Amino acid sequence: MKKNDLISKYIRPISPLSGSLGQSGKLKEKVEAILFDLYGTLFISRSGDISMAKRKSPQTEKLEKLLEKFRIKKGPQTVLKQFFAAIENQHEILKRKGVDFPEVEIDQIWMRVLENNDLETVRTFAVEFELIANPVYPMPHLEKVLSVCQDSKIPMGIISNAQFYTPYLFNWFLDSNPEALGFHPDLILYSYKFGYAKPSTFMFQVAAEKLKNMDIPAHSAIYFGNDMLNDIYPAKKAGFKTGLFAGDARSLRLRKNDPKCKDLSADLVITDLAQILDYI
Repeated sequence: MKKNDLISKYIRPISPLSGSLGQSGKLKEKVEAILFDLYGTLFISRSGDISMAKRKSPQTEKLEKLLEKFRIKKGPQTVLKQFFAAIENQHEILKRKGVDFPEVEIDQIWMRVLENNDLETVRTFAVEFELIANPVYPMPHLEKVLSVCQDSKIPMGIISNAQFYTPYLFNWFLDSNPEALGFHPDLILYSYKFGYAKPSTFMFQVAAEKLKNMDIPAHSAIYFGNDMLNDIYPAKKAGFKTGLFAGDARSLRLRKNDPKCKDLSADLVITDLAQILDYI
């Protein structure tokens, strides 16, 4: 999906908010691979994480216009109530199957809520809804960091709570797809494809196995994310080095009251994506 007039009307520049943490930590050796979270790390996200955006209602007026545009004869509150209920219902189904932190396929959810089986129409609606609910914009220096990493031949990956529209972010803002920007196809892991969301270690374990097949042990790779529970905790459990991205106060999640994070620390703390270049 291209950044056409339909998408452009929703996109507005967003700047990161400075926080209280500074750059810290060090690595004993250079890393052999870098993996990233997306929302709140590579891209500024007003909600901080795609899963958190689901729990927040978009602006009612914009949602009303969106429903009218798609000729949906339901009010905003009814749609939102059915949307969140459908997600919770699917979560319960997956939990009964043993999934610790379930993820849904959002287009399938919208098909039920909108009572529409036309995938293209439903996906267009879902994209516009997401842009209303969770405005995003690239973090400063994103393009430079990806370019340098690509030129350095260092394998890059993504482990993110995500939906089908998440890869569009690269097309919209960088005019390219993730693979062309240097992300290794085997290391692009989106939650909706697995049915598992962070902080489950599932995707991290998959990534560790993929890296092993590339002769890169997990401890030689580093994962950067903005959330101590969703990112640092499972990455450490899977054996990765870890980097906490503290470059935007709105998305930084320290989780000090969570037992899993009580004695948890990242190997690095960075406040600007450009600082990653110090370690490759």
